[in-house]
Amino acid sequence: MPPPSDIVKVAIEWPGANAQLIEMDQKRPLSSIIREVCDGWSLSGSEQFALRYADGPQLYITEQSRGDIKNGTILRLAISPARAARQLLERIQSHGIDARLEALKELAKLSADPTFAAEFINMEGIGTLARLVESGTHFGEMLAFTLTAFLELMDHGIVSWDLISLSFIKQIAGYVNQPMVDVSILQRSLAILESMVLNSHSLYHRVAQEITVGQLIGHLQVSNQEIQTYAIALINALFLKAPEDRRQEMASSLAQKHLRSIILNHVIRGNRPIKAEMAHQLYVLQVLTFNLLEERMMTKMDPNDQAQRDIIFELRRIAFDGENDPTGTEKRKAMYTKDYKMLGFTNHVNPAMDFTQTPPGMLALDNMLYLAKVHQDTYIRIVLENSSREDKHECPFGRCAIELTRMLCEILQVGELLCLPHGCNDYHPMFFTHDRAWEEFFCVCIQLLNKTWKEMRATAEDFNKVMQVVREQITRALAMKPSSIDQLKTKLRGLNYSEILRLRQSERMSQDDFQSPPIIELRERIQPEILELIKQQRLNRLCEGSCFRKLGNRRRQEKFWFCRLSLNHKVLHYGDLDESPQGEVPFELLSDKIPVSDIKSVVTGKDCPHMKEKSALKQNKEVLELAFSVLYDPDETLNFVAPNKYEYCIWTDGLCALLGREMGSDLTRSDLDTLISMEMKLRLLDLENITIPEAPPPVPKEPSSYNFTYNYS
Repeated sequence: MPPPSDIVKVAIEWPGANAQLIEMDQKRPLSSIIREVCDGWSLSGSEQFALRYADGPQLYITEQSRGDIKNGTILRLAISPARAARQLLERIQSHGIDARLEALKELAKLSADPTFAAEFINMEGIGTLARLVESGTHFGEMLAFTLTAFLELMDHGIVSWDLISLSFIKQIAGYVNQPMVDVSILQRSLAILESMVLNSHSLYHRVAQEITVGQLIGHLQVSNQEIQTYAIALINALFLKAPEDRRQEMASSLAQKHLRSIILNHVIRGNRPIKAEMAHQLYVLQVLTFNLLEERMMTKMDPNDQAQRDIIFELRRIAFDGENDPTGTEKRKAMYTKDYKMLGFTNHVNPAMDFTQTPPGMLALDNMLYLAKVHQDTYIRIVLENSSREDKHECPFGRCAIELTRMLCEILQVGELLCLPHGCNDYHPMFFTHDRAWEEFFCVCIQLLNKTWKEMRATAEDFNKVMQVVREQITRALAMKPSSIDQLKTKLRGLNYSEILRLRQSERMSQDDFQSPPIIELRERIQPEILELIKQQRLNRLCEGSCFRKLGNRRRQEKFWFCRLSLNHKVLHYGDLDESPQGEVPFELLSDKIPVSDIKSVVTGKDCPHMKEKSALKQNKEVLELAFSVLYDPDETLNFVAPNKYEYCIWTDGLCALLGREMGSDLTRSDLDTLISMEMKLRLLDLENITIPEAPPPVPKEPSSYNFTYNYS
């Protein structure tokens, strides 16, 4: 008979004594259990003790968190959080340097525990640490551990960052501005300043007065990618929190300081691979830079503004400079109307009206003027080439430029909110290779549009079709992550209209659900063997194992754990890791295991226990879509958050296959359709020799005969 679900078998350690093996009744008060454990070792004052995990982060166990304890867990009897906080506070304030250093080391470790942090903060511990920093008497290891503990305590969100004093900010900024400072101190100082800026509007102004862009850019030229990441994170924070009127000014300052070229040469083209957190910060910087275009994108042209109308006159002048300007108002107006039609504006009489819709607003006119001035030969060639075509085949430059600008804003999400979860790292290296990357990108794409228009032999009625093809060409090229504008041109040359048609046909053939009777019958017959092949592939991947990030850990102190299936498919092995592994993790290093026979079910998304408990995560759609849990006897759970959609599908499908249940992920359906289509094509190449595997039906029936032809073109 299985034990009751509220009884957990654990081992409890105490230094210098044999461990106690007890059955913890989760219905009993925790204080009662601690009293019983203390009596077992003849320890008095049980109220001064608490239970902690012996492994991993060694967090304190509370009435709220005790439900996470699993069978076989090793716990440790320790002094209570309040007593530990009081003792550490006394030792930190002692005069002995060695005793103070040891206390700060222990504090830096314990501060990650929310239970301890609350007790330490209640004893005015943060003020004590702040005064130690402000005194300027701590250096080296002692200062590093002080800053670590301070940051850990503040990250719990128990107290407001607004309480930080100006002298503390000056001291932290001083560490960042020093030419030579310990790496660990610099990392923590940058992290503290970033948190100040992100969490307090008033502190943003104070930090901005102490830290200059030039000082932060200097930290991007070091070889330590951790320092580079923290420096870019702080630049992003200052950029993000800057008032609207300060962002353009800050962007100009960043351009003068050559931030882009420094990032390109020392980070993107450095001799080290870009880590996930650095990629995320580069993505954030890219989005913030493009969002500077939002104001122009949402600004309508004023038809009565002479300065704005002069830009349109300049476009006409550059394109048709060689033609004489006739005297007489009527002749000049008629000639202008003709020129504006040749330029491809929708409103030939008053082209300013073409720029009154937002988006793209004035941003489209800015792009056109940049093309006309910087790439004048290209501009004139496009305009004159189209003006010499038949009316029905001319590519309207003005209309195309406006619609293309709108499309590029949509593709690059100009003005949209940041995707703040750290999984977002979709930055494009090529946008860091040019000071006017947006404008250059437009110039490449407008030439592509003109070329595609000719390849499609399009007319005015085909305008939307051409724009759809151009969007596909651009998005496919961006997905290849070109490293420069020139490489983007190369990618686009390989994605001409004929290639897009070929890719569409290929994808359609691989995805189509053929409806002819023999194809349907063949599909039904081969589906089981293909599905079995997918199941075996999933189980093989589970045997190799995967690394998962610990949920709730901040990016600065990321923790991992690894899980893999035994080769006989009978046990799940898992355990904590200090860092992400480079290959397979041996079974010997995975201390915990779950028999597959104990697994009751697999749940996903909002049904997962760790998604119900983490209220903040309920709003995080990305994390919710990657979450799944294994429920096993008696009432235990193993909670996962997959690193990506592919790993999520592999594990959920594999676990379902392990339990003998139907797999249901989108990836499985995609794999199945692809493999079945491939198998069908191979068999259809020789129609006369199709052999359908025998599968005895419940009722014998006559073999079907079909007459059909198959086009291989």
